[in-house]
Amino acid sequence: MAEPTIHAVGRISSSINAIQPLDGFVSYSIEFSSFPDFAGNKSNPNDFSNNLLDNLGAFSGIKPYIRVGGNTQDFAIYNSELPFALNGTYNLSRSADYPTTIEIGPSYFESYSTWPNVRFSHGFNMGGNHDGRQWETLLQTVPLACKALGKDKLYLWEYGNEPDLFVPAVRTTDYNESDYVAEWLKGTRAIRSVLEESCPDLLGNDTYGYLAPSFAGTTNHLKQPQTWADGINADGDIKFFSSHNYISGAETPGVTLQGTLMNHTRTALSVGIHTAENATIQPGIPYILGETNSLYHQGRPGLSNSFGAALWAVDFALHCAAVGIGRVHFHMGTNYRYASWQPIPTDKTTIGTKPPYYGNIASSAFLGPAGTLIAPVPLSDAADPDTDVAYAAYSPTSGALARLLILNLRAYNYTLNGTGGAELNPAPRPERTYRFAGIRGEGGEGEGEVLVRRLRANGSDAVTGVTWDGWSYNYELDRGKPVRLENVTVGERVGLVDGVVEVKVSDSEAVVLDFEAENDK
Repeated sequence: MAEPTIHAVGRISSSINAIQPLDGFVSYSIEFSSFPDFAGNKSNPNDFSNNLLDNLGAFSGIKPYIRVGGNTQDFAIYNSELPFALNGTYNLSRSADYPTTIEIGPSYFESYSTWPNVRFSHGFNMGGNHDGRQWETLLQTVPLACKALGKDKLYLWEYGNEPDLFVPAVRTTDYNESDYVAEWLKGTRAIRSVLEESCPDLLGNDTYGYLAPSFAGTTNHLKQPQTWADGINADGDIKFFSSHNYISGAETPGVTLQGTLMNHTRTALSVGIHTAENATIQPGIPYILGETNSLYHQGRPGLSNSFGAALWAVDFALHCAAVGIGRVHFHMGTNYRYASWQPIPTDKTTIGTKPPYYGNIASSAFLGPAGTLIAPVPLSDAADPDTDVAYAAYSPTSGALARLLILNLRAYNYTLNGTGGAELNPAPRPERTYRFAGIRGEGGEGEGEVLVRRLRANGSDAVTGVTWDGWSYNYELDRGKPVRLENVTVGERVGLVDGVVEVKVSDSEAVVLDFEAENDK
C-alpha cells in the first residue's frame, strides 16, 4: 500500500509559551431589546436557551457570561407604568433588525432570574437617542438592575455602547475623547452613588466594576489611546478593557464564505488590530472582546448562518485565546443572521439551534475546563496559511498536551455551486492528511491511541445537519439538550507511534484529537 500524502506537518512544543484564557472564554452578548426573548421571564423562562448554556458549561465548568447590551441599550427609556417588559417601535429607515424607539418596564428585569448559575453585565443608556428622559432612566434603572442581579448574578456594569459611533447620530461633530471621558465619569459616579443607597453590598472590589470603553473599532471618531490618556479609568473601576470586533460587514462588497470567514489570514489580521492596540495602550487590565461576531449589520443569510460560519467561529475564538484576548462574547439578537440560536419563533425565523452554536460547542470542548493553556501549532510550508490551521491545548496541572484541534477551512459546497438548491454537489469531498510529531504524555510516553472528535456537516454551505462528535443540540430533538445520533460514526481512534500521530480531515471540517480520553471507548 502506498504511503499517504502528508499535506501538512506540525511539531508540538512545550506549553511554555502557551496562554491561559479567562474562565467562560466562549461567552455571549445579547442585544438589549432581544434579552426578554432569549431569557423569558419568571412565569415563562426560556429553557431552550438555558439548555444551550448548560451544554457549554458542561465542557468549561462554568456557564457563559452574558453581556446584555448593544445598540438598543442606548435607546432604552424606563417607564414605570409599562405593564410588560419592553415596547419597541421599528423605524425601517434606521434598522429592520431591532426597534429604535424603546421603553422598558419593571418586568424587563425579571429576565435576569431565569438562567441559573449565569452572571450578567447590564448595559445602561448613555447615548440617549435624543430623549430627555435618559438621565432619569439611568437613576431609575440602577436600583432595579442591582436588585435583580445581586452578588450571585452580577458580572459587571456597562455604560454606553460604541460611543465612538455617537457622532453624528447622537453627539455633535466637536465631541471628542475628553468630552466622552467626562460624560462617562459623571455617569459611572452616579451609578455608584445610587448603588450606595440601593445595593451597598455590590460595592466591593469583587462585585463593582465596568466593561469599557466598548468601542466599535480603531478608525472611528474617538480613539481608544486618547480615551485612556484622558483618564477614563481615573476611578480604577474598569475591570475589563472591552472592545468590539467584526471581520467585515454584511453589505460590504466582495464578502464571501471562503475569502472572508473561512480564511485564517483574514481572521488573524482582524484580531491583530486589537492585540496591537492593547500593546500600545497597556492599561494593565485584561483585554476582552465584549461584542463580536462574523459580519456586522447582523450577518448575511447564506454566510453567517452556514456551517462555514461555525468553522470561522472556532478559528476566531481559538486564535483570540492563543494571542491573549481573555474572553469573547459572541453577539446575538432575535432574527439575527449570525446568532448561535433563535430563541423564539417569529414571522421571520423559526426557533432553533443554528450552525454557529456548534462552533461554540467545539471551541468549548477543545478548551475544556478553566486553566487550560492554548497555543497555535505552526505547520509546514506545504500547508496553506489561509486554510490549514491547528491549535494545541495543554493541561493546566502538568503542562502535557491534552488536545489538538485541526481546521481544514477549504470550502466544500454541499449543494451544486453552493446555490442552496436541491441539486447536490456531485464532486467527491476532498480530505487532507495532517501529521504531528513531538507528542509526549504526562509520563513522557509517545505511544497509544488517540480519540478523534469531528465537527461536521454536509458542506460549508449547509445550514442544517451539523454535529459535534455525533451529538446534535437541535431544538426539535430535545429542546437543545445533547442527543447522540445513530447515523454518525463516533469513537474513531488513530494511533500514536513514537510521538507521531496522523489524521485525515475533510475540506470544511474541524477535528479534535483528545489525548486525555484514554477511557472514553
